[in-house]
This record gives sequence, C-alpha cells and structure tokens, in this order.
Amino acid sequence: MDIDLLRSLYTVVLFAAFIGIVLWAWSDRPRARFDAAARSPLEEDGADASARAGEGRQGARR
Repeated sequence: MDIDLLRSLYTVVLFAAFIGIVLWAWSDRPRARFDAAARSPLEEDGADASARAGEGRQGARR
C-alpha cells in the first residue's frame, strides 16, 4: 500500500460519513428532538420567569 491509496481511502471514508450525517439530519426520525431544541431558547424556565416577573413588579412600585 502506498500513501496515495491510503489518502484515497481516507477521502472516500470521510465522504461516506458526511453523506451519512446529512441523510440522518434530514430524516424524519430526529425531527421531534430538533424541533424541541429549536424552541428551547424561546421558552422560559419556571424559576427564571418568576424571578424576572417579581423584579418587574418591584421596579414598577418604586
């Protein structure tokens, strides 16, 4: 085996892995998990939301 054959095999393996990842990402199976991850920055935690709401009320009273 010479170095050119190893480089070619390495390229083919990495290309196949890339195609596999693309197919997995665009498949319907992980869609629910991806949708939940996409919504997570927009959702508020219970403790954080109540703390921010309390700060807003105190500021309005002053």
